[in-house]
Amino acid sequence: QELYRALEQDHANLQMAKDATEQRLQELRKEGELQKIFEQQMLSALPEKKMVFKGLTANKEDMNKLMLTPLIHYPLPGGSALVTFEEAEVAQRVIEMREHKVELSCGELEELDQCTVRVQAVPVEMLLPSALEIRLTQSCRSILVSDLPSLDISKEALLDKLELFFSKTKNGGSEVESREFLEDSGQVVLTFTQDGVAELLIGKGYIQVPIGKGIYKVKISPCMSGDLSNLQLQPSRCPRTVLLLGIPDVLSEESMRDALEIHFQKASRGGGEVDALAYVAAGRTGVAVFVEDTG
Repeated sequence: QELYRALEQDHANLQMAKDATEQRLQELRKEGELQKIFEQQMLSALPEKKMVFKGLTANKEDMNKLMLTPLIHYPLPGGSALVTFEEAEVAQRVIEMREHKVELSCGELEELDQCTVRVQAVPVEMLLPSALEIRLTQSCRSILVSDLPSLDISKEALLDKLELFFSKTKNGGSEVESREFLEDSGQVVLTFTQDGVAELLIGKGYIQVPIGKGIYKVKISPCMSGDLSNLQLQPSRCPRTVLLLGIPDVLSEESMRDALEIHFQKASRGGGEVDALAYVAAGRTGVAVFVEDTG
């Protein structure tokens, strides 16, 4: 009899658990149906629009990478020269020899013992960025105007026409505080005196603007400013370029360049084919610009 009561109690507990489970399943079904109805209503409220993808595809891991193109300004002292060879092995061989005796043309010199000069060959070393972090901030009062037409008008005239258009409230603008033409990109930055104007214009994306005798569709984008928050540098050596030091001022610049190029093109002197040569005479200074080696 006790066993019968225990089985009866277990049956009642199982029935209660079953009822609770079924009730919960019904609640979840109702929530799912409501979610579907909500999504359908949201989708029906959005206008249909055909989309065409015209961008470039990229790997997901490359999306947040910033590509840097080196443009290094390297100061050159007086009495020095930079020699860039076609082969890195030649540059390394010239550096390992260290001291070089360069024969000069004696036509410009009075004494024969001045026809040979000693120069020192050293590697070109510099610091290159290995990693950097940039903190971007969007301006709340400025916009970036791009896709501007190429017209036969001055930059000031273009800025005047843009300022006049965007200063009118009927065009969605307001009083313009400043304007700037970006030389490197051909774009224009307009800054308003009031908050909120830039945000509304950016939301439009494109605006028809009368410029000269035509009406042109220009693009309105956020104006971003960047601050360098972290920069890491690592030493690097130019593989094909050698720095020559200790060159005396005994010839004209053209004659000295010719003498150096002739000397370092000779394989018997450890040289090879010269790709470029820059010479700075004693008493002067120069700046060499290094770019990325794509060869």
